[in-house]
Parts: sequence; C-alpha cells; structure tokens
Amino acid sequence: MSIDLLNESGHEVDEAQLVRLVAFDLDKLFVHAEAEVSIVLVDVAAMEQLHVQWMDEPGPTDVLSFPMDELRPGTQDRLTPAGLLGDIVLCPEVAEAQAAEAGHSLMAELRLLTTHGLLHLLGFDHADPAERDEMFGLQDQLLAGFEQHDAGTPGRSA
Repeated sequence: MSIDLLNESGHEVDEAQLVRLVAFDLDKLFVHAEAEVSIVLVDVAAMEQLHVQWMDEPGPTDVLSFPMDELRPGTQDRLTPAGLLGDIVLCPEVAEAQAAEAGHSLMAELRLLTTHGLLHLLGFDHADPAERDEMFGLQDQLLAGFEQHDAGTPGRSA
C-alpha cells in the first residue's frame, strides 16, 4: 500500500498515526494492497484557494477529497483493484478550531477528517439522509476500530 503524506501546514501533527489510520481503513474496506493514496496537510490560505477553485465556495474548509480512479470498497471475497485512490487534503488550523468546539484533541479531529476524506475517495457521500447514515455509520465504525487497534499496539496510542 502506498500512502504518502506531505505536511505543508506548519502544524506539527502525528503524521505516522494518520498513515497508520489510512492503512487500517483501507484494509477494513478491502482495498487492494497496491492502491495509492496521498494525504496533504495545508495552511488556511492554500485550503481556501482549493475550496474556491474546486468547490466554488468561499473560505477555507477542513477536508477536501480528490478521487482519481473512482475505486470503490471491495469485499472479503473480492478486493478493490489496485489503482490510484486520490488525494485527501486537510487543514489542521481549521481542524484545530473544530476540535476545540467539539471538546476533543486535534489528532481526534484529524483522524475523523482523514477517514471522512478517504470514504469520499471511495465514492461515499452524504448528500441525502440515507447516504449520510451509511457514510457516517461506517466512519464511526472505522474510527472506533482504529482507536482500539492502535491503542493495543505497543508504544502507540490513538
């Protein structure tokens, strides 16, 4: 699995944890081991520019997803084919404000946003209530599973 992370945000974050999270999520979603995904952390100005350019919405946002090969989750019997999933772009400064409002850590917020962005790369959406329930339910399952898995790994904690 190729998971690249580039931190251009100026914020120090646990980059290794985000890479472990994506690897965990991809495994649970039965995505081929040769799939590729990139995570890019950017500052507010860069995120605002991307948000305007790609979503035609003003101001920065917390996460944007840029799918490439339109891959979908696999099953235990049939993995997703190898391919380029795409890019997840995160803005730690926006995430930090949201984390404070939600009463949890920046890393908890970044884990949520990373999983959310990854699900968008795999074709999930939350435009209508049924889609929202499916996507957010899966997001919650993945996050809970990762936290349990990562906390049980010696020397690591979620």
